[in-house]
Amino acid sequence: MRMEATAYSHIGPEVPRRGNALSRWLWLAVLRMAGWRIGGEYINLSRFVIIAAPHTSNWDFVMAMAIRWGYGLDFRWIGKHTLFRGPFGPAMRLMGGIPINRDLHQGLVARAIDLFRSERRLMLAITPEGTRSRVQRWKTGFYHIAVGADVPIVCAYIDYPSRMVRFSPPFIPTGDMEADLRLLTDSYEPYRRTGKRPELG
Repeated sequence: MRMEATAYSHIGPEVPRRGNALSRWLWLAVLRMAGWRIGGEYINLSRFVIIAAPHTSNWDFVMAMAIRWGYGLDFRWIGKHTLFRGPFGPAMRLMGGIPINRDLHQGLVARAIDLFRSERRLMLAITPEGTRSRVQRWKTGFYHIAVGADVPIVCAYIDYPSRMVRFSPPFIPTGDMEADLRLLTDSYEPYRRTGKRPELG
């Protein structure tokens, strides 16, 4: 399949994958009709944190799920445990969701670090803004997770005008959080107003 071979040129064999050839082909067709694709750096990691921004709309989740299935990316994400109750729980887990009760002693960061320690392959997706509204400063949980689990960070730049999600080269945290956060946030500056709702950038 020519479309599939071209689509996967940015994804190496070590990246956690899911689905089968038919499901990927169908979802890639949907993505192509919508005009979305991935680009940027070639990624070939088995364990890493991926941060996606700017996050300004609920449509970001829909787009992320289409990319997840179309490109066969087995990325996981952490959500409040109440989202997984009732009939929607299995569907949320099928979409990569990991429930966490933030009221318990073990918080999000500790839970995510434990996941990395127990999983040989794990791609954990986080929106560093933590909300769809404009923020002055990112939440730092993703950074503490990467440091605690000793895994790199990959940036995913969401660009609605060009219908593309671009990957950055892997970033290895130095432990100097303030300096590292400046580098990471600065890398997003060209994409500050490329979200679904640019006025929130």
